[in-house]
Amino acid sequence: MIAEFGLVALWLAAALAGLQLVAGFFGMREGGEQVAALARPAALVQALLCGLSFLALIYLFATTDLSVKLVAANSHSAKPMIFKLAGTWGNHEGSMLLWITVMALAGGLIAALERRLPERTMLATLGAQGFLALGFYAFILFTSNPFERLPLPPVEGNGLNPLLQDIGQAFHPPNLYVGYVGLSVAFSFVVGALLTRQVTPEFARVMRPWVLGAWVFLTIGITAGSYWAYYELGWGGWWFWDPVENAALMPWLAATALLHSVSVLAARDALRAWTVMLGVVAFSMSMVGTFLVRSGILTSVHAFAVDPERGSFILMLLALYIGGALVLFATRAGTVAEGERFSILSREGALVVNNVALSAILGIVLLGTLYPLLTEAFDVRVSVGPPYFNPVAAIFFLPMLVVLAIGPLLRWRGDSFARIRIPVIILAAIAVVTLLAVWLLADIDLLPLLGLALAAMVAVGSVLPLRGRSLRRLPIAVWGMVIAHLGVAVALFGMAADTAFQQERLVAASVGDVIEDGPWQVELRSVKPVAGPNWTAIEADLGLTYKGAPAGEAKPQARSFWSPPTETSEVALVTRWNGQLYAALGNQAEDGRWQLRLWWKPFVTWIWYGGLLIALGGVLSIIGRVSGDLRRRVAARKIADRKADEEALAAGAGA
Repeated sequence: MIAEFGLVALWLAAALAGLQLVAGFFGMREGGEQVAALARPAALVQALLCGLSFLALIYLFATTDLSVKLVAANSHSAKPMIFKLAGTWGNHEGSMLLWITVMALAGGLIAALERRLPERTMLATLGAQGFLALGFYAFILFTSNPFERLPLPPVEGNGLNPLLQDIGQAFHPPNLYVGYVGLSVAFSFVVGALLTRQVTPEFARVMRPWVLGAWVFLTIGITAGSYWAYYELGWGGWWFWDPVENAALMPWLAATALLHSVSVLAARDALRAWTVMLGVVAFSMSMVGTFLVRSGILTSVHAFAVDPERGSFILMLLALYIGGALVLFATRAGTVAEGERFSILSREGALVVNNVALSAILGIVLLGTLYPLLTEAFDVRVSVGPPYFNPVAAIFFLPMLVVLAIGPLLRWRGDSFARIRIPVIILAAIAVVTLLAVWLLADIDLLPLLGLALAAMVAVGSVLPLRGRSLRRLPIAVWGMVIAHLGVAVALFGMAADTAFQQERLVAASVGDVIEDGPWQVELRSVKPVAGPNWTAIEADLGLTYKGAPAGEAKPQARSFWSPPTETSEVALVTRWNGQLYAALGNQAEDGRWQLRLWWKPFVTWIWYGGLLIALGGVLSIIGRVSGDLRRRVAARKIADRKADEEALAAGAGA
């Protein structure tokens, strides 16, 4: 009964999305006030129904209702509850329902809270959001029904992919989906503004919190996904340029450029065309990522769909939404006013340079991701990996970091080099001194060497805007910018340090052997079998010594899950302030020795600390921007009330 309730709620939500589409677009016309009044209620009730549908699916997974095909294929009664719940979105159908639910909730929030834009623009925005939602409702209802029943329920379920039975995977996908859907909201605002010719600073101020929120969730999702791959897959790396990793990175790159562009439009009435274009591109990259993951053309732990019909449906939606938006932009681009002019030597100019660099990196990643798929269509297999991505992206990434360090020091509209000469010389000196010191002390490759130098430069440059200002009176949004830029420096330092200084040992060890890896001495004390709730494992007991002092123990495992039958490597991590010891247990050789892989990874955790700092900066910016908008609205209301009181008094006196 719960499954049928969820399906009916989903169909009703889809019908309301259609009503929202009709009410939004036809309500814009003259005389359409009555139908226009239905747009906001349709969005609110749609959000409620879609939320209830998703809660129904969560309940089915929590109770392991094996009469539902999706539950039987992705859950198991012996699985821990947290992973039963995560199994709700750890599959194609459930993840699509999560996507649609977040989209419906976002549309409901817009309808409930937003009153600042002209009503015609809001109606166009709600109509565009309904149009987007309707396509995804059609996709899930006709190709990916999550509530399909089985005629003969099995005795036990298959279970979720063991690689996804991890706390990181319980949080990684929802964060990405919220980020993707936040970009869909920005896309709807752009469509609404283009249709009504209202690409204005007020439009940017309304859209900015949604872009910021999407960017924060994408940052958290990518950071969590990187750490999950690092410790769960047992390969010792934090980024592999895997096509599915790239599918998440591309929307983040576009969202980063959009975030800076929409902030300039909101504050300085510039970069209007940039903002509109990037709003379309950012959501386009979300759709491209969705197509890659769900079309069946990729083979990955992330890639859910293997049905070409689903891929064709997503491709059709991509062509419809993005093609339509690009046509709209082409036809209305002439109506987008230029906005205020600015000098290239200004903060706006620095943001344009960084937007160009981010767009170029986006193009590089997109080409490197799609090129092997295109060549494979002609029976030519090629592999595109770090030898392409790292140096080619660095051509734009490294100069972008220089501008990132200097840009916040510049004034809006225009500036002179003489005014910022001393800070620029200081930043350049820091980069050069760091580069020479590391080059003299260590023999490392060029890219990590430049990365360490620029990390020091960006770190100092991120806090220079605080110079000479009252820290207690500093706006929260400025703190957000400082912390986010500092997070970039911290993450870059971690990436460069790990790449430059990591030490790896792959050995065949007997019990009692001691292996040295950097400052660590690792003793294999024992290997024994252990068992968990839905797995068995062989576990190694490693005694650790760090620079001659006892440093505890580590227990890596080689696990075997029985539903579905899968073998995984559960690494052991020992974290210190200056890095991590990473230990993975392999198979037993014929002579009785065990394969043991050890990495000493200096400062590798700073990569994810940096990611969290970047996200924290975004959160502070949201708080600062929203609180600032609220203060302005309250002040404007007080002024309006005071003026009304004065007019009433004047009218009374005249009488």
